Amino acid sequence: MANSLSHYDSSGRVHMVDVSAKSETVRQAVAEILVKMSPKTLRSLRQNPKGDPLEIARIAGIAAAKKTAELIPLCHTLLLSHADVEARVLRSGVRITSIVRSAGPTGVEMEAMTAAAVAALTVYDMCKAIDRGIEITGLRLLEKSGGRSGTYRRK
Repeated sequence: MANSLSHYDSSGRVHMVDVSAKSETVRQAVAEILVKMSPKTLRSLRQNPKGDPLEIARIAGIAAAKKTAELIPLCHTLLLSHADVEARVLRSGVRITSIVRSAGPTGVEMEAMTAAAVAALTVYDMCKAIDRGIEITGLRLLEKSGGRSGTYRRK
């Protein structure tokens, strides 16, 4: 069962996974994404007349984590105990990392990846007037812990 697609029943119909029999454990997920941009755009990040794109992206990512079940049809509505987003300037752009935690019967991987993705889109939105060539790439789960399947860490 661990290698089957959990969102399909035995007839092949899509359904929301029933997690009512699963035990509640502390679960955490970390995701990242890269927003590639020109050196000129990187230099102008903090002078954006709309505000600091990195701080606004952080807040947007946190808000997105809390709304994941509204965006992804078969995700469970979760009570998150922690959500945070970090945006770090690199030579090639901005690396965004999100971390989400919950104590519940199902994981928070989708919340972490949604947080990172929306934060990246926010950076794009705030910088597109300067650089239409911004590229968002590399959305991925870095690690997850808690639950029956244990810990996963990307190598």
